[in-house]
Amino acid sequence: MENGAAQPVIVAIDGPAGTGKSSTSKAVAAQLGLSYLDTGAQYRAMTWWMVTNGIDVADPSEIAAAAGKPEIISGTDPADPTITVDGTDVAGPIRTQEVSGAVSAVSAVPEVRARITELQRSLAASAGVGIVVEGRDIGTTVLPDADLKIFLTASPEARAARRSGELKGADVNATREALIKRDAADSTRKASPLAKADDAVEVDTTELTLAQVVECVVTLVEEKRAGK
Repeated sequence: MENGAAQPVIVAIDGPAGTGKSSTSKAVAAQLGLSYLDTGAQYRAMTWWMVTNGIDVADPSEIAAAAGKPEIISGTDPADPTITVDGTDVAGPIRTQEVSGAVSAVSAVPEVRARITELQRSLAASAGVGIVVEGRDIGTTVLPDADLKIFLTASPEARAARRSGELKGADVNATREALIKRDAADSTRKASPLAKADDAVEVDTTELTLAQVVECVVTLVEEKRAGK
């Protein structure tokens, strides 16, 4: 390839909660000058809209009927990723316990996944320089042709410690139980479950610092680009 304009590179980073996906993905995108998309935030935004609008999140048919209504817009700048629903900034509200408790149920509804997958694909297709997309089914379902697929893992203990550090005043044991429950729900759902793609590179982050994980992923992307 000519030096100069590098081909846009699409990087999929999947894995369960608390593995450092967001921190890693943002840092890798910033370091390589790529766009960044947090797909979990999109599902949270959809869930926030449902909860706010009185949709019964225990009723899949009610969720399905409303899935087309909210307008969800994701900003893809890794330095300042934004998310709005119908023009309202929801970056803060989507991180509440209420939304966290309902997001698996909303995400499991096929109509919700179809709608958000479409959003994700159009954002990836329009990313001129390339994009780092993080989620749970990116390498398997959303972008099966991604140039590089990473699957992050970590022990439940390490993940709970990280996640309770993010959620102020959270109890580590309760957080660990909630994570295991959510993983089980997300891994067993019928619509694009949390799963590692056959061609994904697995990175166990249990013993690694964030900087080490970022360095590892950046190296993988650069090797991929060099081999293109």
